[in-house]
Amino acid sequence: MKASQLFYPTLREVPSEAEIVSHQLLLRAGFIRKNTAGVYTYLPLARRVLRKIENIVREEMDKAGGQEIVMPIIQPRELWDKSGRWSLYGEEMFKLGDRHKREFALGPTHEELITTLVNADVHSYKGLPLLLYQIQNKYRDEIRPRFGLMRGREFIMKDLYSFDVDDSGLDVSYQKMHKAYQQIYERLNLKYRVVQADSGAIGGKESHEFMVLAASGESEIVYCTLCDYAANVEKAVCSVDQAVRTEEESRPLTKVHTPGQKTINDIVEFLGIPKTKQIKTLMYSADGELIAAILRGDRELNEIKLKNTLQANELFMADEAVVKEICGAGFGSLGPVGMPVRIYIDLEVAAMNNFACGANEDDYHFTNVNLDRDFTAYAVADLRNAVAGDKCPCCEGNLQMIRGIEVGHIFKLGTRYSQAMQATFLDDKGQEQFFVMGCYGIGVSRTMAAAVEQNYDENGIIWPLPIAPFQVIIVPVNINQADQKAMAEQLYQQLTANGIEVLLDDRDERAGVKFKDADLIGIPLRITIGSKTLQENKVEMKKRWEKESFLVDIDAVIGTVHDIIFK
Repeated sequence: MKASQLFYPTLREVPSEAEIVSHQLLLRAGFIRKNTAGVYTYLPLARRVLRKIENIVREEMDKAGGQEIVMPIIQPRELWDKSGRWSLYGEEMFKLGDRHKREFALGPTHEELITTLVNADVHSYKGLPLLLYQIQNKYRDEIRPRFGLMRGREFIMKDLYSFDVDDSGLDVSYQKMHKAYQQIYERLNLKYRVVQADSGAIGGKESHEFMVLAASGESEIVYCTLCDYAANVEKAVCSVDQAVRTEEESRPLTKVHTPGQKTINDIVEFLGIPKTKQIKTLMYSADGELIAAILRGDRELNEIKLKNTLQANELFMADEAVVKEICGAGFGSLGPVGMPVRIYIDLEVAAMNNFACGANEDDYHFTNVNLDRDFTAYAVADLRNAVAGDKCPCCEGNLQMIRGIEVGHIFKLGTRYSQAMQATFLDDKGQEQFFVMGCYGIGVSRTMAAAVEQNYDENGIIWPLPIAPFQVIIVPVNINQADQKAMAEQLYQQLTANGIEVLLDDRDERAGVKFKDADLIGIPLRITIGSKTLQENKVEMKKRWEKESFLVDIDAVIGTVHDIIFK
């Protein structure tokens, strides 16, 4: 490809809308353009990267026994009603109607459709196991589409669905996909970690996320320093450190006037009580019911854990006016003593005694509060976020935190969808059984963005070799010099003939402009042709990820490039 013919409109300034590195650089380097919030056009450079990611994904899916199909984007409401998810999925679903007033959705996921498809055509255990996948656009009406391709309304995704006879068959399919995903991200040359994860709205009994490690990642990953335990913060198990348990005698419950003191920090200053001897009371509406969640004063609530504990479909922070009407006080003065709603307490709180909390009366707090004596809990559960230094739930090690970007997620669905949709087959005894399912997703467009978040410098993108839009860029310092132009053309033809993807920068621009653009778009290997080096029968080469360049004899260019690209 000649640069003079390539559509890659680069920008010198960082767009004001772009908050994270991948969004900034993909816009600046001419890979994407925004159409509306969360919706982007992929320009030629982006399509080249995406095609390479898709091809690697496709090869590994095929190798694992997957068969590619393409399912419709538009899905009829009746399928989602059958699974019960039309109302449960929430406002993220794009809904539309046709001229006959029938309702449809733009597919945010395809569990209902694939289950219907297989149920119609697979009737016997002899047709199982079955692995079907697609690479398809998905649509989710994100409340706050942000960060470019990281959280969009339209995105490219690979989703594979497995159908098995029983749970042991599902285990085999799950492990196949687990291994295939590891192969994919190793082939992409991305640093990643596999973590235990919450199954969320898709459901199922077990799931793992594949996280590309990046300081800018939106997800926190918890991992053990001694064993292989790793989980996202939503799933990380928090056990009670025995060190927090105290055997001190219960002291008399005391009510204290605390005018204007509402926060945990306020009480630290006003009463001299540390955060670890306070509790915080958070009020939520769970499927329309007001409940209280109780944590140690220095902890953060994990809403996913709370929602799972409650088995709630909808969970959101309660309205303060409603809370005050029912409980007698506003936020900052609440506590479990006399609380007229169900109380859910974290494991740590159950191990505490003589702690402080709000008195359910504005400007008053209790001290020396004790569970069972002063209040009772409806349930005790793991409700908090894990933090660095927590004990590993699997060994004696300590937990640490890193950040990552979720790019893949695999789920054991079991019979969650097949039962809801009455999808069955006949087993080897002629008995009707529900399909045992798994689902396995990869965010293709998100993986492209994650690769940028992990690979860049102050000058632009540094694409990993397997997914770079071009492998080599040839830059003649002065395209108007006949000898430079001729050598550039010669090397371009030779490299192309040897299977190398080459971009020839034949633009009539200053060398500095060409170098800046080459660095910005992130092509791994640059070959510079100048008059001085030509006189020595050499060219200059520079690897994008290294600071220094080096000289290569013209006769050795093909071999050197080949060794770098295909090492």
